[in-house]
Amino acid sequence: MTTAFVFPGQGSQSVGMLVDVATEFSIVKQTFEEASEALGYDLWSVVANGPVEQLNQTAVTQPAMLVAGLALYRILDAAGKAQPLAYMAGHSLGEYTALTAAGTFSLADAVKLVQARGRYMQEAVPEGVGAMAAILGLTDDQVRSCCAQAAENEIVAAVNFNSTGQVVIAGNKAAVERAMVLCQQAGAKRALPLPVSVPSHCALMQPAAEKLAIDLANITMKLPSVPVVHNVSVAVEQTPAAIQSALVAQLYSPVRWVETVQYLKNQGVTRMVEVGPGKVLSGLIKRIDSEIENFVVADLRTLSDYLAK
Repeated sequence: MTTAFVFPGQGSQSVGMLVDVATEFSIVKQTFEEASEALGYDLWSVVANGPVEQLNQTAVTQPAMLVAGLALYRILDAAGKAQPLAYMAGHSLGEYTALTAAGTFSLADAVKLVQARGRYMQEAVPEGVGAMAAILGLTDDQVRSCCAQAAENEIVAAVNFNSTGQVVIAGNKAAVERAMVLCQQAGAKRALPLPVSVPSHCALMQPAAEKLAIDLANITMKLPSVPVVHNVSVAVEQTPAAIQSALVAQLYSPVRWVETVQYLKNQGVTRMVEVGPGKVLSGLIKRIDSEIENFVVADLRTLSDYLAK
């Protein structure tokens, strides 16, 4: 059985996540305390108690999701369930969780980095200017074609290739709305606006990427102890400089999740474990390739089930 751990990104957060796990495993509070010290505020309090509006601010969500995934990883590692591990990967922000779990970043550096990443993303596009939408039931090329027709000197692009027939688009709000109409006319089953304030992974994020590049250049990075497959290249980068470049490009480039799952399978991975709140990636993996054995470690019940295997 060859195993890969995958980490979810933004959107899987909820007030109260990991509270049940924290009652049984002190590692959760310890990990959040370490992060809170680096950030200068009590991150666990926001995660455990809300308010939801604060947790959903991009610059808070990103550290919260990273630390939640890392806390669960540390529990699995302490129980001997993270060895042997063939690969790790993460969806967008989850790539940072994977790299932190693999020792590329210290936790303190990682939470400050993703907090800044969230802030830069929000600053790059004022609220109300950008949008994202999920398109269901078209091919990747059909979605790309609709985006190209809808652009009209604005930005709109296919940015998350999540599973067969599920593509997320992002860009200027009006252009995204035009693309949604064209996708529906082309036969999409659904075109759903997403409740986000930042149009991630499109060209509008270029200014954020430039700021992030400066921060990344000032952080000490080690090569990961477990190979991490990157969203941008669908490859394992071999040097800290290449990892930096991949993380910078990731902000304004598509998340190639379908290809990532296929790459992992082609490398011999037969089991994928989603480590972190929610079960979004598990659902996508099932749709991409139902032959892959699929587990979720998201809360006390699913963690206990996996530890018992």
